[in-house]
Amino acid sequence: MAVEMDPHAQMQAQIERDLAAWNDAQQKQSMRYRAAKEAATALQADFHLAPKHLLAIGDSWLDYPIEGNNPLSGPSDIKIQLQAICSPSPIIYSTAHRGDASTDEMSLPKQERILQLLMDKSKWPNGKPDAIIASAGGNDVAGNNFCIFLNYNDGAASGLNAQRYAGVMAIVKSSYLALFSLRDRHAPGVPIYGHCYDFPTPNGVPAPCGYGPWLKPSLDFCNWPAGPGKVIVHDALAQFKAMLDGLAADPSNKFHVVPTQGTLNDTHWANELHPDPTGFRMIAQKFATALGMNQLSPAPALEAKASSAKRSTKTATTKKAQARKRKPQPVGGR
Repeated sequence: MAVEMDPHAQMQAQIERDLAAWNDAQQKQSMRYRAAKEAATALQADFHLAPKHLLAIGDSWLDYPIEGNNPLSGPSDIKIQLQAICSPSPIIYSTAHRGDASTDEMSLPKQERILQLLMDKSKWPNGKPDAIIASAGGNDVAGNNFCIFLNYNDGAASGLNAQRYAGVMAIVKSSYLALFSLRDRHAPGVPIYGHCYDFPTPNGVPAPCGYGPWLKPSLDFCNWPAGPGKVIVHDALAQFKAMLDGLAADPSNKFHVVPTQGTLNDTHWANELHPDPTGFRMIAQKFATALGMNQLSPAPALEAKASSAKRSTKTATTKKAQARKRKPQPVGGR
């Protein structure tokens, strides 16, 4: 009789399949670039396609499987957007998975998965990634555990509990330091680019299929209304960025903070924790700039659209004028 896997084991097996499918697709694209380079060399032609090869480590901002809140759509996260806006499109191998806290990302199974990718030299034209992009820390704080870091609103207390929140920031910092150490051992010199998310509104909007909300329930539980609640979330993220900036200040960490805070407004969020596709693209543009990648300019498309609109307006105006000329004038009147 077949033995069924428990739900956790089934989920882990699915994660492995998803990552394997993504990484296989990346390697196939990388091989196409290499074939083009070899052909250009043989023909003594210029080679125009030298994409960056990146490794992505993180949470749902690097592994968001839908567009906005549409469960029937495709992925729209940062790595998807980077491949859409950059030319040539980067190769991005990944261990990122939605829902991972930083401690999940740097747990033994994930470190072994990272190491497996790093040691496969066939994936890296230069022997190692050009850069590592990371999204870590959000799930350590947000979710059902958010209430741990809040004071109860008794009219006197501040929103964040300083001692408890400092504790979780120390854990996230430790995860980043573990990543730096792993990089130093197996891919020395490779820069790491992390980000600081952006300031969401704790409005209780979930993602589909029962995920979320992640902020408002804890704020409600601790008696914090909407206005102060948004200030608390802003304060938490500001402290998170300060911790990352401290890591970036040490040159030996080879760590860079992508300045993502203040990029989005309320219209760019799909739910409490995730941007919509436009928002993710705006965040990806910040990464592309930090990584020095060439971005496709939307200007020609916009100019063509504007030109088309002008032509349409001119045509409509001309037709109206012609119609007025053809319209028979009344003879006499009443």
